[in-house]
Amino acid sequence: MEIQSPAKINLFLEVCGKRPDGYHNLNTLMCCIELYDTIQLTFGQKEISVHCAHPDVPEDKTNLAWRAAQLFFDNTRIHDGIRIDIEKNIPIGAGLGGGSSNAAAVLKGLNSFYGSPVSNQALMTAGKSIGADVPYFIYGKPAVATGIGDILTPCDCIKSCPILLVYPSVPVSTAEVYKKLNLTLTKNKKINTKILFELKWGQDVAKQLFNDLESVATAICPEIQEAKASLLTHYASAALMTGSGSAVFGLYENIEKAKKAYNAISQNQMLQNRMWQLHLSHLVV
Repeated sequence: MEIQSPAKINLFLEVCGKRPDGYHNLNTLMCCIELYDTIQLTFGQKEISVHCAHPDVPEDKTNLAWRAAQLFFDNTRIHDGIRIDIEKNIPIGAGLGGGSSNAAAVLKGLNSFYGSPVSNQALMTAGKSIGADVPYFIYGKPAVATGIGDILTPCDCIKSCPILLVYPSVPVSTAEVYKKLNLTLTKNKKINTKILFELKWGQDVAKQLFNDLESVATAICPEIQEAKASLLTHYASAALMTGSGSAVFGLYENIEKAKKAYNAISQNQMLQNRMWQLHLSHLVV
């Protein structure tokens, strides 16, 4: 079975406070984009195994896809094995949710293969134990996520539009970003979630985009701000870091502007030397 495992971006991300369990309460709008890892599932194996050519992807029990398979078999009491092959296209340490997406893809793939013994809601609840973003990737549509990111409210106002994704080729640790986050400095701007459901998707909503983690991540990786400035210089209606970084996306009015920006940024000799990765994509709605 072959499954496409998408990346996501956060169109806004507000950190609302730290919880007693160590997690943070969030208010964030997430949307999948047309950038995918490919997951190949081979059934009838003696055990669970993960295989990936990317040197930074673990092939043991620490891999979220491995944990997802084990969780599914434990919860359904199905005694089987699975080989999981991951073709990695989503940058690692970029705030794009690749590992959580892989885990969600495995959960959905196994559930489908075995005749859907688990409801979609139960699958989302189980997936939360692997990672806060896993329920969102099981849901798979634009949604406002609250709690630790697991309480989802559909956001139907989002319209597909071209985006240009810039990954500075510098991974950023989510744990390090949250460790350095000063919550007293994140209260200057509060998102009015109601706006997202009343306004039409476009310039007005684009102006609402922000990310409480951006300044912290930028202090760790200054190229985040350079990538954002480059997108805004090259025709983007808005630009923002996604998740805890380090990838930055620009929203575009049309594909012609997005392609023009892609060509201009990719031909910049200084950026070529830095090995920035560019991905021309669309929001998935």
